[in-house]
Amino acid sequence: MKLLIKSGTIVTKDRTEVNKDILIEDGRISRIGEGITDAADQVIDAGGLAVLPGLVDAHCHLRDPGYEYKEDILSGSMSAAKGGFASIACMPNTNPVIDNESVVRTVIAKARREAVINVYPIGAITKGQQGYELAEMGSMKAAGIVAVSDDGRPVMQASVMKKALIYAGGFGLTVISHCEDLDLAEDGSMNEGETSTRLGIHGIPSAAEDVMVAREIILSEYTGMPVHIAHVSTKGAVEMIRQAKKRGVPVTAETCPHYFTLTEKACTGYDTNAKMNPPLRAREDVNAVIQGLSDGTIDIIATDHAPHHFDEKNVEFELAAFGIVGFETALSLALTYLVRPGILTLNQLVDKMSAMPARILKIEKGEIRAGADADLTLVNLDEEYTINPDEFLSKSKNSPFGGFKVTGRVKYTLCGGKIVYQDK
Repeated sequence: MKLLIKSGTIVTKDRTEVNKDILIEDGRISRIGEGITDAADQVIDAGGLAVLPGLVDAHCHLRDPGYEYKEDILSGSMSAAKGGFASIACMPNTNPVIDNESVVRTVIAKARREAVINVYPIGAITKGQQGYELAEMGSMKAAGIVAVSDDGRPVMQASVMKKALIYAGGFGLTVISHCEDLDLAEDGSMNEGETSTRLGIHGIPSAAEDVMVAREIILSEYTGMPVHIAHVSTKGAVEMIRQAKKRGVPVTAETCPHYFTLTEKACTGYDTNAKMNPPLRAREDVNAVIQGLSDGTIDIIATDHAPHHFDEKNVEFELAAFGIVGFETALSLALTYLVRPGILTLNQLVDKMSAMPARILKIEKGEIRAGADADLTLVNLDEEYTINPDEFLSKSKNSPFGGFKVTGRVKYTLCGGKIVYQDK
């Protein structure tokens, strides 16, 4: 099948080309130029649209296997496609945990049957995500994982994390660390601060994140092995990562749209849709995250898409599940809160949401060039709309962004040359 994209503005991490055509054959980009007139089975008029490399999410939860009532591979991949993602990496906190070759192969097989985009499983660091015994990383790598993480839970023992960095490094796997000291967090439900005091909610101090970020940096520097810090939310973490990079420590980091758009005040009124882990922080933390994105301290933007059933959120705040859905709002929030104010250029955003996540996961994505997979995201950068969770394709609707007015809407998502989402 031939597909021709006409007159789009190609935007990659290092170039912007106006009025370009892209010819796609057999799932790959065969030619890029102006005035391509080859016959095609389908033509997309991309006039007025930005053509981006298909977005890559290095951190999401598909809940499959075991929690399909929240999300499954089909619904999650459709939700991601609507958000402009052509490739996603799913965390292992499923049931059973993705901690062995058999579960990895099961997830990959189901994704090949049902997913509309590329799904890459992340294996657990420890067996059962219990934090004690390393999982079988070698066999999981052979089966298809792209990284290891115990996300949802931290690896509390420093000796285990040290061994994990060395062991994973031997297989070329990225270690993604959920940085939370559970002893300091003490089962808190939101950020420890003025808002938690006013609401009478037990808080999680920023130190719970900072202590573990410091540990991972020290271990990475000591072993020489890379570590990737998940969902950075505190000013202390941003500054430690910044200084570590200056010393040449092989550390990378991510944040999520909720950490550069919302503060702990979103929890006012006991809104459980604003309950997440790490929690929404103070304004000074939000500002630090934004600065970290601007100066390159924070390498990528991930969604941490964490769907939950309505009943798991429609309870008392301290009993509610942590997490929000993120696929369908991430790009629009980033465009609205980072690109339009001039904090990031569009090229820099493409790097943080496509090219760099692909490099960290070591997958061949995030490019627009002849010969590359035809994974593309076509966006109307000027279209304004109001976020409505009821319109999400995800099974779950747990988002604090309902009613937010944003700019930038995905019009088409292509994966392997197939149109997997089209805005109607």
